[in-house]
Amino acid sequence: MTTSKCIRLTIASFSLILFSIVICSCGPTPKATPEPVVDPLRFSGKVADYKAADSLKKPIPNSLLFVGSSSIDGWKTLAQDFPEVNILNRGLGGSHMSDLIYFLDDIVFPYRPNAIVVYEGDNDIASGKSPEKVLTDFNTFTTRIFEKWPNIPIFFISIKPSLARIEHMGNMAKANALIKARIDQQATVFYIDVYNPMLGADGTPLKDIFGPDGLHMNEAGYALWIKEIKKELGLE
Repeated sequence: MTTSKCIRLTIASFSLILFSIVICSCGPTPKATPEPVVDPLRFSGKVADYKAADSLKKPIPNSLLFVGSSSIDGWKTLAQDFPEVNILNRGLGGSHMSDLIYFLDDIVFPYRPNAIVVYEGDNDIASGKSPEKVLTDFNTFTTRIFEKWPNIPIFFISIKPSLARIEHMGNMAKANALIKARIDQQATVFYIDVYNPMLGADGTPLKDIFGPDGLHMNEAGYALWIKEIKKELGLE
């Protein structure tokens, strides 16, 4: 085989490789990963317990209603930590914002609170939901509330950073930023920043404010929350 022919074959082979690469790169665009779907009915028993408690002792009207995931549900000293006001805790440990929306008629609308404090989004992001999805659900939550109570104050506690979920901090911070930008456009919705106060100088979550699981807060963690919440509520 002549040298020129070898060169021509080499060039032809190289061209074929390039053509194959182009064909592969022009293939179908990968489909976006679907948002995780959670079943709100897993909280049916907990909601039934709340209703049973309400039937035995009617909650005090004009209370400060706390709703949200385990950081609210597991806050056992909540009433003592806010002695200035009547507190009603209707947390659902492990919940997403979508769960809260589903049970609005059961754990929010039966009451006549003076204001609502909500903490959701932590489990949403950790399960793979996008920051944009969290914002969408937040908007649905506030819209539904304002359809019933147009002027009620709503306080959103920012999604917290934690030792157990460091890998999700980027999306949590993005969700917080999206929600804060939306809140800044609303007259009676307020943003409570606990994200930044829970970070150390190195930008990672403080180690001494969490329990053994690195996710749920200890007394020191809740003390930090109490300070920030009272500041925004004007209870200092």
